[in-house]
Order: sequence, then C-alpha cells, then structure tokens
Amino acid sequence: MKRMHIITALVCAVFITLGGNSFAAQSKTLNLFCWSEYIPQAVLDGFTKETGTKVNYETYGSNEEMLAKLLPSKGKYDLIVPSEYVVEALIKRNKLEPLDMSKIPNFKNIGSEFKGFPFDPENKYSVPYMTGSVGIVVNTEKVKDDIKGYKDVFQPKFKNRIVVLNDNREIVSWALSMAGIDINDVTPATIEKIKPILKEWLPLVKVYDSDSPKTALLNGDVDLGIVWGGEAAILYNQDKKFKYILPVEGAHRFIDCIAVPAGAPHPDAAMAFINYILRPEVSKLISEAFPYTNPNVAARELLSAAELANPASYPTGNPKLEIFRDIGKNATSVDKLMTDLKSH
Repeated sequence: MKRMHIITALVCAVFITLGGNSFAAQSKTLNLFCWSEYIPQAVLDGFTKETGTKVNYETYGSNEEMLAKLLPSKGKYDLIVPSEYVVEALIKRNKLEPLDMSKIPNFKNIGSEFKGFPFDPENKYSVPYMTGSVGIVVNTEKVKDDIKGYKDVFQPKFKNRIVVLNDNREIVSWALSMAGIDINDVTPATIEKIKPILKEWLPLVKVYDSDSPKTALLNGDVDLGIVWGGEAAILYNQDKKFKYILPVEGAHRFIDCIAVPAGAPHPDAAMAFINYILRPEVSKLISEAFPYTNPNVAARELLSAAELANPASYPTGNPKLEIFRDIGKNATSVDKLMTDLKSH
C-alpha cells in the first residue's frame, strides 16, 4: 500500500464536475479505488452479503497513480482513499462530493484526535480510514548499530543493504528533516539546499518499494530501511528481530481518508460502505489484517493487548510527527529533483 506525492498538474489539468447525482434508494454496485493491501476481502464480502451490493475493487500503489486514473474518468469511481494532503488538494479544486453525515452515524467511532485536521477541518469531505507513521526498520540480527535517525541509516557501510519507499515526497521530507527544515516548506530554495543530502543518500539504496517494502527485509535482501508503519508492524509480528524506530529528526504521520469523488455514480452505496467499515467489529477485521494505527477508537477496544502493544502500530512516547500539506506547483519540483538524481 502506498502513497506517492501528489502531482498538482494532474489535479489541475482535468476538471470534474459534481454532476447531478442524487442518493438513490438502492445501488447494487460500488466502485472502490483504494491502496493495495488495505481492505480485507472478508470486509468486502461481508458488505456484499449484507447489502447485495457488488464491490468492484481496483487498487493503486500511490496517490500519483490514483490521481492519474481518477481525474480523466468522470463518474467511474464511488470511493477513493487519498492521503491527507491529496484530500486538501482535491477539496481546493472541488473534486470531492460533500459527505451526507446523516447516513454515516458510525462516524462517532472516530476518535476526536483524528477529526478536524487542517486539510478538512469540518470533515465535510473525508473520513479518516487509517493512519500511521513512516519510520525505520532494522534487522537487529544483522545491524548492531544504535540507529536513531536518517543519518544513521544512510551510511556508506550500509550501501545495497537499504530499502526505502518509492515515494518522492516522502524521501524529500526525510532530507528536509535532516536539514532542520519543515517538511512542508518545499520551495526551490529548500530543494536546492537538500540536494547534496540526497546525492549522498540515493546511491546507497538497493530497493525502492512502496507496495510491500517488508518483502525485501523478510527475504534478507536488505537489512534496514524506511517503510510504512503498518508494514513494520507486520514484520514485528512475524519476528521480533525487526525493530521499529521513529527518526529523531521527525517523521511523517499519514492520514489516509475515505472520500467520494465528484461525479460518483453510486453515492448512496458509498455512504453505506463508509458507515459499514466504521462499525467496530468490521474495523477490527481491517486492523487485524493491516495493522496500521486505527483512528476508530471503538474498534481499538476490540483489539488484543498484543496488537495494541505493537510499537509500529501504536508508537509510545512523544515522537515528532507531522502531516503533509498540499504544496501546489512545488510538487513538480520534487519530481524533477528525484528524477534527475536517480538518473545519475
């Protein structure tokens, strides 16, 4: 599952009107466009069994991929699961339908700390689906160093032993943190400032993988890396030798939200599905399969003590975590920087 930074040009290039959709009494089809490895088949089957609504589930591996397919396809998808800064960008451009909260009473199960974020302060367009952090995983049987932050990962002695997310915005945010710059302060000047850092880092990386970065670690192809917290949680569950560390420089706290794109053909089914997955017992199934941080506090009460103690799912302490904001046209500069550096 995974998220690449938004390409604003894609958002701006295609205008999707809201259309004249009304909430029909019954819809027997739901077109869901979501991250890979994010919704268990049992949840989809349960919704179909209960409502008679067939779920067409299409997956993507990044926000960029989602936008590239979403924006030219008016009226194709009923639900999408964009990350927080993508929600912000889509709202600005009227690309999301307002939610009918009267049909989503289970929204009450979302914890107050996960409501009212700046990207959608009234939760008018989005419901938090899953959250988490981006941090460091270390195979402690292979790496004996005391790894605390990005500078400890990107060392010449670890060349070809590192996996990182295939996500330009993420990687740039790590370099910004390393330089003491806010992760949302993305300008031509700050990009130029971190360029030398990335020039040193990128040649050390063996694997770029946003879909399943845990695989290279499990297979022993690499010994450490920077991955999604949910992937790290799965590694920890399989073998306690995999240690999860939130970088001392600071880390991204992603908030993946479920939303209805403008022009959705079956908005009634979309509202029904959102309400369904917010049931505690259904949300629990999602956490069991994909152990990210669940914003559904009622579902958390159903999780085991071991699940709640997983340090990658529910980090303890007071880590420095920040959400991404929409950076507008500067996203293109991030792309260009990473493309140029990777080509050399």
